[in-house]
Amino acid sequence: MTHALAPFPATLGVALLALSMAAPAWSTEPKTHFVDHSSDLLIGAETARKVMADNVPARVWKVYPATKFAIVSQALGGMNGTTCVVSARVMLMPVSPAVKAVLFRPQKTATAYDAALNSSTEQCKTMARGKLKEATLALVSALVKT
Repeated sequence: MTHALAPFPATLGVALLALSMAAPAWSTEPKTHFVDHSSDLLIGAETARKVMADNVPARVWKVYPATKFAIVSQALGGMNGTTCVVSARVMLMPVSPAVKAVLFRPQKTATAYDAALNSSTEQCKTMARGKLKEATLALVSALVKT
């Protein structure tokens, strides 16, 4: 009778070992909370979130957990004739514990802006992504040591 049950614990042990080895891979990804309020003509919300995700290191979310904080971006501006004007702002904002909504009480803010004469719409969009990256990196440097 013990022979019939002997393979079960070994199989269970292998399964638990595989699960324990896979568990750190799940837990290493930090939970993030990005919100974008940019002009869709300048930069799409998904592009803005990707710019922030690519430039906000995991250690920010260890100090400022996504359950308590959100990083909010806003890139505004556009073309005025042949002149491109862009302003990008990135803010660390608290999240209310009760309804999990972002509260407009910026803890840290970084802004980058620029203008370029004789620009095309595509050059303006590229400048918006660059300014958003610049503001994101400025915010990150104010939050954690790089």
